[in-house]
Amino acid sequence: MEGVINFINFIDGWVWGLPLIILLVGTGLYLTIALRGIQFSKLGHSLYLGLIKRKEEDAGPGDISHFQALMTALSATVGTGNIAGVATAIAIGGPGALFWMWVTGLVGMATKYAEAVLAVKYRVKDELGNMCGGPMYYIEHGLGWKWLASAFALFAAVAAFGIGNMVQSNSVAASVEATFHIPGPITGIILAIATGAVLIGGIKSIGRVTGVLVPLMIVFYMLGSIAILILHMDLIPGALALVFEKAFSATAASGGFAGAGVMLAIRMGVARGIFSNESGLGSAPIAAAAAKTKHPVTQALVSMTQTFIDTLVVCTMTGLVILISGVWDSGKNGAELTSAAYSNTALGSFGGLVVTIGLILFAYSTIIGWSYYGEKAIEYLFGEMAIKPYRVLWVVFVAVGAFLKLDLVWALSDCFNGLMAFPNLIALIMLSPVIIKETRNYFSGEGEPERVRVDGDL
Repeated sequence: MEGVINFINFIDGWVWGLPLIILLVGTGLYLTIALRGIQFSKLGHSLYLGLIKRKEEDAGPGDISHFQALMTALSATVGTGNIAGVATAIAIGGPGALFWMWVTGLVGMATKYAEAVLAVKYRVKDELGNMCGGPMYYIEHGLGWKWLASAFALFAAVAAFGIGNMVQSNSVAASVEATFHIPGPITGIILAIATGAVLIGGIKSIGRVTGVLVPLMIVFYMLGSIAILILHMDLIPGALALVFEKAFSATAASGGFAGAGVMLAIRMGVARGIFSNESGLGSAPIAAAAAKTKHPVTQALVSMTQTFIDTLVVCTMTGLVILISGVWDSGKNGAELTSAAYSNTALGSFGGLVVTIGLILFAYSTIIGWSYYGEKAIEYLFGEMAIKPYRVLWVVFVAVGAFLKLDLVWALSDCFNGLMAFPNLIALIMLSPVIIKETRNYFSGEGEPERVRVDGDL
């Protein structure tokens, strides 16, 4: 078994290697230029649409509101990556890795926007009347490459059961057992019941739950982080200076930190940033396609705020607390480092509790969000009849994941999560003229966009 895990880890290292990082960042940079920096010029309007206005009056076809679609996507992306991923980036790449996470987030906003434009434009209705969309649909109906669409759906389905399911429930169980001394199997069963209660109602139920849960959990985590930053306000300028300095120069070994060059800071910052916000991986547009909207650009503007909130806000808070705590170079890694950092501040043990509760809520929300992504991938491959068996299987795996050793599961799911990006990025680049046209039509006020009709739907 160890040999199999080592082989998969080798493949995983190749998948998440320099070529994919260049392709992901390069695509985001290309789209930023092609769309004239839309993530900067329209950010205020986007935040208004998603967080204040929340839904369109006399909205078009769809299953959930703009806000619910945004919260569903955020539920899947604001997860352990915001707690453990940021810590891993800094622990291995040094403080400069946080700068490269910001860069990834900024260009990733353009990628997220483009994904949502295509997701809404090429979405269809299934036989049950529900919206279906995402990379598998815009690859098939935009490029005409069903084989590549099926490959994406397969990658997403496999990745979902790992990264979006068992890995998350395992993280929750470990955290709950360490903090509250509750055995893993009990936590797994409770998580499974809570998940099943949400999934039984489909995307509308998921949208309602995430519309309440996600804002609460983000606000809770941010309030704890802001309190720490205010209490240690004098240390923030030094932390920021360290981030910018080490983004372009090597970080010397100190404490338990082994030292890191600039390339390692870039690699870790970009890789963990992408892992956290998922820009370019193709998962979030599956949720965007369910939104009630009359124009693809409206939902796309809302969708790009997901990356802003995830990386530029939540990840930044985590990173700054880790740096000002003085334990970033202690040799600790992942969630252990974040917990130690929050505990080593003026909040003391309560800071550690913020991380624990945040981890539990973030992981549970990820289970809910990814359940929808996996469901749509399975539906694309096998049809509507596969939905109910899939939901049952999903709930069972939530319980099982809480007490299994997941080295193989993690390696496989991480690998397939990375593989999702290749077909999605190919589609984004080749369909960029469509994205640009829809954007220009929207902002020039030329009315409704052209619709691609599939089997008489839409």
